[in-house]
Amino acid sequence: MMSSTNEEDPFLQVQQDVLSQLSSTRQLFTSYLRILSLTTTTHAASPTPELKSALSDLESSLASLSEDVTDLSDAVAAAESAPDRFGLSQAEVDRRRRTVQEVRGEIDDMKEEILKGGARKNTSRGKAPADDSILPDPNKFGLGDEGEEDEDHYAEFEQRQQMHMLREQDTHLDGVFQTVGNLRRQADDMGRELEEQSHMLDVVDEMADRVGGRLQTGMQKLQFIMRRNEDTLSSCCIAVLIFALILLLVLLVVL
Repeated sequence: MMSSTNEEDPFLQVQQDVLSQLSSTRQLFTSYLRILSLTTTTHAASPTPELKSALSDLESSLASLSEDVTDLSDAVAAAESAPDRFGLSQAEVDRRRRTVQEVRGEIDDMKEEILKGGARKNTSRGKAPADDSILPDPNKFGLGDEGEEDEDHYAEFEQRQQMHMLREQDTHLDGVFQTVGNLRRQADDMGRELEEQSHMLDVVDEMADRVGGRLQTGMQKLQFIMRRNEDTLSSCCIAVLIFALILLLVLLVVL
């Protein structure tokens, strides 16, 4: 059985988990930006439940990711102080430091974008009307109110449909991500099983070679014994025939 590098170095294991979690966080961040853009476009008075849920999931994922990156940063700092102690080259230490810096920079960019998104929402909610002293046009009252109400209902319905489509897309993306993860784990299991079966086949082949050698030796011994038995039987038959011939001659002489 072959041991992989990830099983020997804990840093690479945590790094793989961080990169996988970063990929999931990117999907959450993209979903949050889509919902935020739709909410900002419709000038909603307060954040929608979809936006709150997306923001909560994103902040939770970023918090967990930040903790893991902090652990990686501490590990890199320890390796930089004594690379030979951990059996690492300076190039490998530099690569790990760059990886941690890139992940941390992407996390900071996401957090900064969240703060900007909150500022845009506050600005849109705090915007004052152009001029409160101007009275509304009388022509807007009456039958015109019904048309504007229908347009508001239509805009609200369209927004709900878009939110529903976004939730379905996020659900499908999560399903695809989980399916890919399951396939990867199955591939790893299949690889380990194939290695085990290959090792078992090597053992069986070695045992078969040993048994074949023993069988060949036994066959040679058996053939030798058979040849000796054949020589002995032939001698006995010849002796019997000679004795019978002598007996016949004696009987002929006597008679």
